[in-house]
Order: sequence, then C-alpha cells, then structure tokens
Amino acid sequence: MTHEVRTAVVTGASSGIGAAIATRLAGDGYRVVLVARRRERIGELAAALGGIAVAADVTDPDVARRFAGRDWRCDVLVNCAGGALGAEPVGTGAVADWSAMYDVNVLGTVRMLQTFLDDLLERQGAVINISSTAALAGYEGGAGYCAAKSGVRALTQSLRLELAGKPVRVVEILPGMVHTDEFALNRFRGDAGRAQAVYQGVDRPLTADDVARCVSFACGLPSHVNIDEMIVRPVAQAAQHKVHRERLHWNEPLAVPGPRWV
Repeated sequence: MTHEVRTAVVTGASSGIGAAIATRLAGDGYRVVLVARRRERIGELAAALGGIAVAADVTDPDVARRFAGRDWRCDVLVNCAGGALGAEPVGTGAVADWSAMYDVNVLGTVRMLQTFLDDLLERQGAVINISSTAALAGYEGGAGYCAAKSGVRALTQSLRLELAGKPVRVVEILPGMVHTDEFALNRFRGDAGRAQAVYQGVDRPLTADDVARCVSFACGLPSHVNIDEMIVRPVAQAAQHKVHRERLHWNEPLAVPGPRWV
C-alpha cells in the first residue's frame, strides 16, 4: 500500500527560519515547496531536499499566478516570510518602512492564504503562521514591527474562528529572540555592529532550527489536535523586555539530542 505524499508550502524559505522549517519538514516526509524571492538560494535548497522551488514575492498582488497550473495540492502552509525594518521611535520612523513591514508580514500572509485555502479545505490541512512575541507587547523602537506582527496574530485568530466547523488546523507560533544570519542585519540595513549587539551576551538565543522543531511538532500531532498558539523563547529571555545577558552555566553541552517527538 502506498501513501500519498503530503506537500508543505513554506514562504521565506531562502534563509533563516524558513529554510530550517523546509529542511525539517522534508525530513518528516513532506514534499516541500520553497517560496522566496531569491531563485538561486531556494533552487539549491530545493534540489538538496528533493523539493520544488518557486521564485515569488509574497508582496506581489499577483503572487497567486506563480502557482497556476501546479500538479500538486497544499497540505500545510507555513507563512514565514516577514521581517523588520529599522528601530526608530514612532515620532521619527519612516512610514515607508512601516508600510513595507505590513505588506510582507500581514498582506503577504493573506495573499498566500487566499492562494491555498481551497487546497487546505480539500486536504484537511494546516495553516501555520510564524508570528512573534513582538505581537504580545510593544517595545521602544519596535512599534512598526510589533504592529505588523500584531496584524499577523489578529488575522490568525480571525481565520480560526471563520474556519470553525472545517477540518483545518490554524496554528500561530510566536518566537522570541532567534539568532539568524539575516534578521537583525536586514533590520539595521547591513550594520553588522548593531545587528550583533542585539544578541550580545545572551547565552543560547533560539536558533532557526529550534523554531522549525516547533513547526514539526505542531504538524506531527494527530489531525484533530490544534496548537492555537505556541510562545517560544530562549531561557535567557524572560519577557520581550527582559533579557539576561550573562552566562547561564548550563550543565550540558550546547549540542544536545532533540526531543523524541522530533
């Protein structure tokens, strides 16, 4: 007896959390469809994972056309494309930055949902939106990003209510401090010093694969089990505004086996 291959679509898959999620889900047996603007990056990763690369920008109002004529259906949609721009206060922040953050984080998620919602209903699938703990509380210099991720949170909650009575899971994962190669660097427009200062002294911030494990866990549960929201932070980050920046003196080495459920 053969089992039909399940397909997971992951946006923002060219680097960081998105690439880690695609890699983790491929290891779980999904055919992964990697979606991002950087064709070469996703092409290389898709080839390594035996997946499909779709060069597309979620901020394109016509992004759905990039998936026209596909011979596969979406079982899991992971909306990971996003990011932050700048850290200026509200009074001096660039409105263009706010608009760009809203477009990619919120409207990009909406566009992908509208593209694949029929598939997810037909396949009794799952939507997993990667939000942020920035959606839970504001902080100085983060108003634009907090507002955008609050938008992702609001639309996720509304979608869950709108799909009540349908066999589709709607999951929100809210990571705290995650150290990736590009997030802070993009936020500070290539200023490596400012980007590195975000993580200065923090003993083991989250990695992209830590978040990918959470996605894998949510997908791997029985289909009637929905993780409404999963807040995940490093131990060193007690809250959005409370980060311990000294050693924690862990007993075990950094490289530890993953939990059995991953």
